[in-house]
Amino acid sequence: MAVLTPILRLRAEENPTLQPATDSTLRWLIDPTGTRDFFANYWEKQPLVVKRRQPHYFDSLLSLDDVDRVITTMDRRYPDVALKNANRDVTARDYTVQGDHLDVAKVYQLFAEGSTITLAFLDNVLPALNLFCRQLESEFSYPFQTNVYLTPPGAQGAKAHYDTHDVFVLQVAGSKEWTIYGTPVELPLPGQEFDADAHPMGAPTLQFVLEPGDMAYIPRGVGHDAHSTDTVSLHITTGVLRYTWMNLLLEMVAHAGLNDSRLRHALPPGFARPGSVMAPWQERARTLLESACTRENFEAALNAFADRFVSTSTPPLMGQMAQMAALDGLTLDATVGARPGVNYRLHAAEDFLSIDCSGRTITFPAFAREELNFALNHERFVIGDLPGSLDDAGKLTLVRRLIREGLVMIHLPQAGGDVEHSER
Repeated sequence: MAVLTPILRLRAEENPTLQPATDSTLRWLIDPTGTRDFFANYWEKQPLVVKRRQPHYFDSLLSLDDVDRVITTMDRRYPDVALKNANRDVTARDYTVQGDHLDVAKVYQLFAEGSTITLAFLDNVLPALNLFCRQLESEFSYPFQTNVYLTPPGAQGAKAHYDTHDVFVLQVAGSKEWTIYGTPVELPLPGQEFDADAHPMGAPTLQFVLEPGDMAYIPRGVGHDAHSTDTVSLHITTGVLRYTWMNLLLEMVAHAGLNDSRLRHALPPGFARPGSVMAPWQERARTLLESACTRENFEAALNAFADRFVSTSTPPLMGQMAQMAALDGLTLDATVGARPGVNYRLHAAEDFLSIDCSGRTITFPAFAREELNFALNHERFVIGDLPGSLDDAGKLTLVRRLIREGLVMIHLPQAGGDVEHSER
């Protein structure tokens, strides 16, 4: 697969396994399951297994050559690259030198002997995975990250366990047999890590084999294990680092405490002494919680999470050098569109508009509201067709600014006509 920037995408009718630019990334990921069906019947409830018989479905995301290049040329270090083996102890000292540097030859020797190579946070390394995660983040409003697992034939990297985050498993090459068990902890928090002594898996409830192009969704807390079949297996695990209602409620109480001095009072002196009367204190706690659940506190807490998500979301700006180089020749006939995978918040004041994006604030005049909204919400349009009151020079000025800021991209033509620029 090609992971050059910008990634080239064949026309959908010529290669239907690649995600159309107009489609939802989630819909492409779980197809043919619909998103409404997914959220109603599977999300945080039960596993979903998608069998496609389309071995090249995930070729646009990752290949065995990509993994080899990451390991051998990109100076990735432990623990971002680690080895796991369910049947024997493998420590970092077995394949590292000078603390965290990989002994690549030893890594592959241990791989040949049955250990799984795990590559963490590859969405920070490979452009295709970066865009994939950022697009999912735009749909979910949660952070996403990818780990990649390369397993030799007939091997198992980890024993049965559960994760504290939901995962989408994308089989890229080879095949892997999965076993699903019970749910020892329903929707565990990050601090409720799996403990084999405290969390029995129970009997298997589902078994399936993922082949190239297949996908499985496994909710957090659901016990599982997997082992490769008779071929080398490569799969992507995409983790959902969600926010919960508990997080929101804690944020609401924290915000309320800034404005309600009752929440800042000390607990009753001697509350920990034996025989302390707790009933009145419990009633007071209930009253304080009810008083914290105001619309103002709710909106403040929700906005805090939205601001936190947007400020820490890194936009996928692959190809930005070529975009900047094309600015001087930009004309009203040029085709542009909102850059996919960019998370932002738009705020309107009386005389200006502001966009919060990746920890910075970008301002625009209020009279460009209609044009700005259109540009940010359409992935393909001709500059001269922008609606609103701006004249032609104003349209070009606005679009150039949006391109410089990484919010809009030019659809640059390619030789041959069958291939176009795309972020996917």
